[in-house]
Amino acid sequence: MPEVTDPYPPGTPCWIDLMVPDQQAALDFYRDLFGWQGEVGPEEYGGYSMCTQRGMPVAGIMQSTAPDGQPPPPAGWTTYFASADIGSTESRVVDEGGALLVPPMQVGEMGWMMVGADPQGAVFGLWQGKEFPGAGIVNEHGALIWNQLITTEIPAAAEFYHALGMECEPIPDMPGFTAFKVQGHTVGGVQDMHNMDPGIPPHWLVHFAVDDTDSTVDAAVHAGSTLRVPAFDLEKVGRLAVLQDPQGALFAVIASTGQTG
Repeated sequence: MPEVTDPYPPGTPCWIDLMVPDQQAALDFYRDLFGWQGEVGPEEYGGYSMCTQRGMPVAGIMQSTAPDGQPPPPAGWTTYFASADIGSTESRVVDEGGALLVPPMQVGEMGWMMVGADPQGAVFGLWQGKEFPGAGIVNEHGALIWNQLITTEIPAAAEFYHALGMECEPIPDMPGFTAFKVQGHTVGGVQDMHNMDPGIPPHWLVHFAVDDTDSTVDAAVHAGSTLRVPAFDLEKVGRLAVLQDPQGALFAVIASTGQTG
């Protein structure tokens, strides 16, 4: 289902955005890599850029700021989960041992957002849509297809995200792989940190669908990205690679066989 027309069920990844020191450079990079359209947004929304594909929203990009003269936060993608009531979801985040990083706030008539971290430190967002439900395209070239939690404690993470509306279950016929499900539908996955470079903290890794993984990797590296995990074939899923964009944000690309997402 490339185009999304129905509201996202609570607990489903519904939006992603990128915080970077150089917003225009990021807009240029992802435009060239995925074909996105986008420009620096209005001042009233902090210049937030709504990037589109075929005229429909696929991701946001915003300029990072340095609080109180401190260095700006590292570049990174944030995954937002749909919420039917962001106030009560905020309470569950805190009750389950998570941290509140950005308190719930209204974003004009578009909806309400907040940013938190799970007990292992992985940052995520919550979005309660009003006029804006979330991504208008998924599962096609240049759009979100998968979100993978990389964590130190899978059982603890499963318990935490269960409180946000997700069930954690092994993926049938794929030993060692665990899925997050909402209303019986697989919406993401979780894995431990054993394949990660030292120093990389727990995080949600955003995966973009591409038509050809190898050519996308070549283009990204040519544009200044660093290849973190070379392209490989994952049985029943597709051909996948992990990259770090020129400003340091991790993301993955995958040419799917149709069984992801």
